[in-house]
Amino acid sequence: MKHIIELKNIKKNYLMGEVNVKVLRGITLNINKGEFVVIIGPSGSGKSTLMNMIGILDKPSQGSVLLNGKNIAHLDEDKLAILRGKTIGFIFQQFNLIKSMTALENVLLPTLFLEGPDRKERAIKLLTKVGLGDRIHHRPTELSGGQQQRVAIARSLINDPEIILADEPTGNLDSASGKAIMQLLHELNQKEDKTIVLITHDVDLITKNTKIVKIKDGKLAK
Repeated sequence: MKHIIELKNIKKNYLMGEVNVKVLRGITLNINKGEFVVIIGPSGSGKSTLMNMIGILDKPSQGSVLLNGKNIAHLDEDKLAILRGKTIGFIFQQFNLIKSMTALENVLLPTLFLEGPDRKERAIKLLTKVGLGDRIHHRPTELSGGQQQRVAIARSLINDPEIILADEPTGNLDSASGKAIMQLLHELNQKEDKTIVLITHDVDLITKNTKIVKIKDGKLAK
């Protein structure tokens, strides 16, 4: 099976004043195309830093990150941003929507630097797909939390990425909305072969169809 993401002996340190804080302590992890991976661990375990490595939002202090076999260490920031934009869609706990923009405008944001006349049509189709076809001109303040997260999911799909990286996507939602969002993510995985990487501390999000990766104190745990 094809490895879409390969982390090889990843270490990440941050300098806080005069103290060198070791956050990731040698993580090796392969994520295969089409997998649904749940990365779980308590606060302070290194989940967010690991997410930044997987999402190529940051580079490791030591070790290597390969995306589709390409070592990101050899890419400058511009090439890294282009690769990230085409390959990975992001969903965050806080939704990260622009309040002054409509749902449609928010979904179109990642396409601002891309060519193509069908961007608006695709955005409308995606909003319809996530159940918001009648809310495309509503602003975030006019939408519920669950609806805002659906806008964020549509936005993450606009460039047709191979990978969806979701950071605590149900953290700010009620249980019913959270369940609906998880069902949508599983459908994207099973019906469209999207690789899903979910970062969470909530063990209730683990299902039989997921690959579990546990992290504790900056290391993978059994």
